[in-house]
Amino acid sequence: MRNLKTSLFAFVFLLTTGFAFAQRSYKISYQQLKEYEGVYQYGKEDKLTIAASPVDTCLVAIIKLSVYPLKSADKDVFTDVGKNKITFLRNSSSQIIGYAKGNDTNRLIARSVKFSPKMWYPKMGADVKTYQYKYTTPGKFKDGLQPGDATAVGLDTALLDKMMNKIVRGQYPNVHSVLIIKGGKLVFEEYFYEYTKDSLQEMRSATKSIVSALTGIAIHQGFIKSKNERVVSYFPEYNLANNTDIKKTITVENMLANQSGLDCDVSNPKSAGAEEAMDASDDWVKFTLDLPMIDRPGNDGRYCSGNPITIGRIVEKTTHMDLPVFGQKNLFGPLGITGYKWNFKPDRSNINEYCQIYLHPRDMAKFGLLYLNKGVWNKKQVIPAEWVTESFRKHSVVQGVDYGYLWWLKYLDADGGVRYYGKAAQGNGGQKIYIFPDQDLVVAITGGNYNSKSPSDELISKYILPSFNKK
Repeated sequence: MRNLKTSLFAFVFLLTTGFAFAQRSYKISYQQLKEYEGVYQYGKEDKLTIAASPVDTCLVAIIKLSVYPLKSADKDVFTDVGKNKITFLRNSSSQIIGYAKGNDTNRLIARSVKFSPKMWYPKMGADVKTYQYKYTTPGKFKDGLQPGDATAVGLDTALLDKMMNKIVRGQYPNVHSVLIIKGGKLVFEEYFYEYTKDSLQEMRSATKSIVSALTGIAIHQGFIKSKNERVVSYFPEYNLANNTDIKKTITVENMLANQSGLDCDVSNPKSAGAEEAMDASDDWVKFTLDLPMIDRPGNDGRYCSGNPITIGRIVEKTTHMDLPVFGQKNLFGPLGITGYKWNFKPDRSNINEYCQIYLHPRDMAKFGLLYLNKGVWNKKQVIPAEWVTESFRKHSVVQGVDYGYLWWLKYLDADGGVRYYGKAAQGNGGQKIYIFPDQDLVVAITGGNYNSKSPSDELISKYILPSFNKK
C-alpha cells in the first residue's frame, strides 16, 4: 500500500511528450534499443521486461503493470532517476545476457517478447494533429452503474472535449482512464493506451482508503470494540522492541490518522521505518510495532504505510478472516465488485505488490459513489454513515494536507479562482478517487506517472470543476 518506489527504475513514464529524454548524453537509435528487449530476472524471484519505445526512442522497464523509462548514458549503460548506472552485460559473442546494478547481476531469461502497439499511444490510430473528440454518453453494463448525459447534469462538454484532445495529443501523458459520476450517474468514461473498462488498475496507496472502510465495518459489527482500542494489545505473540508505556497507548484511531508517533515517515529518508527496511523484514506488522517512538500518539501526522498494514492485520485477527475475504463479504460483494485482485500478505513475499488492491476503474467510481452517498448502496447501508462522516473529518495534517481516516482532505482551485473542497483516495502514478460532496460529484482517474507529479489534479481543476463556477 506504499508508494511502491522501485529502486531500480524509479522514473516517470513520459513516452509521448518528446521532452523526457531531450537531453541525452549518448545518442542511440530505436533499432539499437531493440537489442536490449527481453525478459530479465529482477531480484531473487521476480521478472521484468525491457522494451524499446517507437514514440520517443527510449528504453523502458516494465514491472508488473508499471512502466519506467531509462536514460541512455553510454554504450550499454543507462541511468535511473537517481543516476544509478544500469549496465547491460554481453557474452563473448557480443549478445546481451543480463544487466548489472551495483553489485547485483540479473540474467536475461528470454529474448523474444511481443508488445501491443497500443501501449505506446493514447488512442491507437488517432492523428494527433487533427484529432477532435466528440462527447458520447457511457455505455450501460450490469454492474450497478447507471449511465447519464453530462450536459443534462450541468457539466461543460466543451471542456471535456478539450481535455480529451490534450490527452490524445500527448499533453497529459500516461493517463489510463477518466470517469465522472454526477447526480448518481456515470456521465463520462474514457480509456487510453491499452486500457479498457476490463483492465485491472493497481491502486497503490489508494488501497489505504479501502482498509479504512473495512475497519469501520469491523468496528460497527463489533469485531473491533472501538477506534480507541490499543493496537499493541492485539499482538501478544510479539516480543516488541522499544516497548515503552507510550507505545502501548497507540490506538486504532491514531494509526488511521497516521498519528501513531512511531519513527515512520515516508518523507524522511532517515526514518527508522523506511519502506526499504520494511521490505526486507519477515513480518511487516512486527517491523512497524518494533519501531521507536519519536512523538506521542495523536500528535503530528506522518505518512507511514505500516499503519494501515497493521490495521488490516487487526481486522483479520478479530474477524478470523483474511482481509480480502472480509472485504468480499462486507464491501465488494454488496457493491457488485468482481474480478479484483488483492493479496494481503504483509511480509517480504509481497515486496512488489505491497498489499495493494487491483480494481477496475468503474469499481473505483462505485467506491467513491458509496462514500458520496454516506455509505449507502442500492438502499443498503454498507458502511456506517457515521464512519463516513468521521473518515472525512480532519484528524491530522500529513505532508501539509488535512487528513481524515486514511483519506486525504484536499481542495483544488479551478480556473477562475474558485476553490472546491474534496476527499481523495490516492496512489502513486495518478490513481485518484475524488469525492466533492457539495457538487454531488465523483471523479476516478488512473494513470502511470509513477514517482512523479500526476496530471490528475490538473485535469479535474481545469476541465471538470470549472463547470460549477458561478457565471
